[in-house]
Amino acid sequence: MNIKYRPEIDGLRAIAVLAVILYHAEITIFNHQPFKGGFIGVDIFFVISGYLITSIILREIKFSGYFSFKKFYERRVRRILPVLLLVILVSLPLAWLYLLPLSFVDFSKSILSSLFFISNLFFNYSGQEYGLESGLLKPFLHTWSLSVEEQFYLIFPVIFFLIIKYFQKIFIQTIIVILLISLFSAHWTSENNSSISFYFLHTRIWEILAGSILAFYEIEKGERSSNRILNKILPSIGFFLIIFNIIFFKLYFAHPSFYTLPAVIGICLIIWFSDKDEPITKFLSLKFIVGIGLISYSLYLWHFPIFAFARVYDLIQNKFEIKILIIFISFIFSIFSFYLIEKPARNKKKSFKTVLYPILIVYLIVITFSFIVIQKEGFNLRLPEILKKENLKQPWSLLRNINDEECHNNLLGCKFNTKSKEKVFLIGDSHMSVLMYDLKDKLLNLDKQFITSVFNGCSYFPGFEPKLFRKNNFIRVNPHPRCNSDYLITLEKNFKKETNATFIFGGRFPLYLNNSYFNNREGGVEGGKWEAKYVNKNKKFPNISSSFINSVENISKKNKVVLIYPVPEIGWNLPNRIWIKRKKNLLIGDKRNYVTTSYKVYKERTKTSFEMLDSIKGKNIIRIYPHKLLCNTKIKNRCLTHDDNVLFYSDFDHLSIEGSRLINNLIIDKIRYKK
Repeated sequence: MNIKYRPEIDGLRAIAVLAVILYHAEITIFNHQPFKGGFIGVDIFFVISGYLITSIILREIKFSGYFSFKKFYERRVRRILPVLLLVILVSLPLAWLYLLPLSFVDFSKSILSSLFFISNLFFNYSGQEYGLESGLLKPFLHTWSLSVEEQFYLIFPVIFFLIIKYFQKIFIQTIIVILLISLFSAHWTSENNSSISFYFLHTRIWEILAGSILAFYEIEKGERSSNRILNKILPSIGFFLIIFNIIFFKLYFAHPSFYTLPAVIGICLIIWFSDKDEPITKFLSLKFIVGIGLISYSLYLWHFPIFAFARVYDLIQNKFEIKILIIFISFIFSIFSFYLIEKPARNKKKSFKTVLYPILIVYLIVITFSFIVIQKEGFNLRLPEILKKENLKQPWSLLRNINDEECHNNLLGCKFNTKSKEKVFLIGDSHMSVLMYDLKDKLLNLDKQFITSVFNGCSYFPGFEPKLFRKNNFIRVNPHPRCNSDYLITLEKNFKKETNATFIFGGRFPLYLNNSYFNNREGGVEGGKWEAKYVNKNKKFPNISSSFINSVENISKKNKVVLIYPVPEIGWNLPNRIWIKRKKNLLIGDKRNYVTTSYKVYKERTKTSFEMLDSIKGKNIIRIYPHKLLCNTKIKNRCLTHDDNVLFYSDFDHLSIEGSRLINNLIIDKIRYKK
C-alpha cells in the first residue's frame, strides 16, 4: 500500500532547504544575520525522513506481511546516488583548478567518506567544526547529514523488523526509550563535546525517531488527528516554533539539545495536525513552495559546493548581490539535475540494472581518482614554487618528543637537552607553538635546555579559566580542558621556583583582549564570531591583563623574560589567497602578486595588546617586535606576508616555518647578548 502524497511535506522540505541555504549564504541585513539558526533545516529533514521511512516500513509489513529489504535499499540507491555523483563529477575539475594540495587531499577524502556514507565521522575526526570559516571552504562538508541518514537507513530497518517480529507489543515503548536516551545524550554531549554531538547518529536519532513515532501512531490508528479545533490551531503554532528556532537561535545555545526541541516539536505538530483547510497547510501546499520541496535534495547537494568554490575563488567578499546570484545558480543546477537525473533515476519503469550500472562505473572512477589524489599528495606539481609543500607545512605539528608525541597541546610539555642547566621556557598558544620547531635547534646549538608549554587557544592568564569558546553558531567547550586555572596556577608556581632561566611569553593577544576575529578592512574577514568567557577562579586580579602583567613581572625578578608582541594578522588564508590571486592575475597579465595588509589597521587592532605588554616593567625584560620585520619594509604602511620565494605565514594568522625563523633569529640574538 502506497503512502498518500502530502504536498505540505514537500512544503516543509522547501522551508528546510531554504533555511539551510540562507544560513550557508551568511545573508546579512543591517549588520544582522536573520537566519543564523538556519542549520535547523537539517533537523527538519531528519524528522521528515523518520516519518516517511518508518511509514514505508510499517505499511509494507502491516499490509503485505513482509518487508523487502531489497526494494527498500533499491529505492535509496535510486534516490541518493545519481545526483550526488553528478555533483561530485562537476566539482572534480574545479577542485583541480582551485584547491591547494592539502585542501585537494582533504577534498578527496571527503568525497570518499561521502560515497561510503561516513563523512559525518570523517569531519568530526578531522577536527572540522561545522559553521566555521574553514568549513565553508570545504565543498562536501554538507554531506555529513546524508551520512547520518544513510547510517539510519542501514541500521534501523533491520532493528524495526526484528522488534516488530519478536517484540511487537513493546515496539513504540522501545522507540520512545531510544528517543529519550538520544535526546539527553545529545544535550549532555553538546555541552561537553559539541562536534561529536553535531555529527554523530546517536545524538541525532531522536529527531528521526520523532518522525517514526508519528508514523507508528498514524498507521495504528489508520488516521492522523481528527480534532478540527486542534487541526486549525496547532499547525500555526508548529510553524511559529520552527521559524522562531531559525531566527532566534542564540550563539550560546547547545545544538542538538533541548534548545532544538521547538523546531522538532513544530515539525511534528504540522505533520500530525495539518489539514487542507488550515492556513499553514495551504501555504505549504502552494505550487511554488511544493516545487522547491520537490527539488530540495538536488538543491541541498548543489548549493554548498557552489558557495564553497565561490568563496575559495574569493568571489563573494560578503556581497549581498553575489550571494543572491549564487542561490539563483544553485536553483538552475537543481532544476536541471532533478528533471534530467533525479526523476528519471527514480522512475520505476526503468529497470534497476539500467540505473545501477552507470552508478557503479562512476563510483569506480571517482573512488580511483580520489585515491590517486591522496597518494600524489594533492599533485604538488600544479603549484608555483612559493606554494610548494615545504612552504605550506604547519610548524606547530612538526616538533615531537622522544616518545614521538606532538609537543603542541601536550599537557606535560616537551623537554630537550635536559642535561643543560640553562633553561628556556616557551609559553603560550598556537602563535607560540609555531616558533618551537626551529627554535629548538637554535637553542640546542647554544647548549640550552628547551621546555615547551603550548596549547591551542591557551594563553598564560593565571587564575583565569577559558570556560567556553564559541565559534559561529555552536558552543565549543575549551578544546583543551586541561588548560584550566589549576594548570595555569601550577605553571605559575613552578615558574616562580626558577632562577636564571629564560621565559618566552606571547600569543594572539588581540583576539583575547578585543574578543573578536580579525577584519583587515580590505575584504579579508575571518568567519564566525569569537566569544571567550574567562572565569576568574581565584579573584586575585580583576581581568586577564592584570593577571598576566603581575605574573610576568614576578618571574622577571629572577629570570630573563622575552615578550613577543603581536604578529600581524592577515584576514585571508595566505596560501589560498596567493594561489587564487595568481590565477586571476594570469588572465590580465599581471605578474605582481604581493599580498599585504594595512599597518594602520594592525596598530589599531593591537593597541590594547601593546598597552598591556608595554606596562610590564623590569630590567630583565626583552621585547621582540614582529611587525618591525614585516611592516614598513618594502612597502610603506603595509605589512608583508611573503617575499618572492617564501611565505611568512601558513594560514590566516600563524607564521610559517620561514616566518618563525625570522622571529627566532631575533630571540636568539637577544638571549645570547643580553646579560
